[in-house]
Amino acid sequence: MTARKPYTTSCPLPFQADSVKTARDVTRSTLRGWGLPELGDDAALVVSELVTNAVRYAMYARGRREIQLLLMRVSPHVLLAVADPSDEVPRPKEPDFISENGRGLYIVETYSQCWGWDALDRGGKAVWALFRTDS
Repeated sequence: MTARKPYTTSCPLPFQADSVKTARDVTRSTLRGWGLPELGDDAALVVSELVTNAVRYAMYARGRREIQLLLMRVSPHVLLAVADPSDEVPRPKEPDFISENGRGLYIVETYSQCWGWDALDRGGKAVWALFRTDS
């Protein structure tokens, strides 16, 4: 039996709105490169929400480090994570389908297998979402 090696990609992102588009593009191209284009749309939607939250809530965090996008594939899973310098815990809200805000973590939960967050040793947090692949 041959062990499958994990694949990883990371991308630093500045605190600006175009980081969301960059994160989507990196996610889609990485998944295509890994032979998983079928995950592209769902993963890009989830990463958009995670990066949007990081830009919105972590912008004023002490130390103002950049946001970091990480994608890791260990078959049969793909993990997407967005690290930011804010210690604020992500809290799902009751989705308001009329409002333009407040649905981000609901979308993450709906499109991924599961999601969560972890505090980082240097401060801040990483919010992650897990996807299961067919291969």
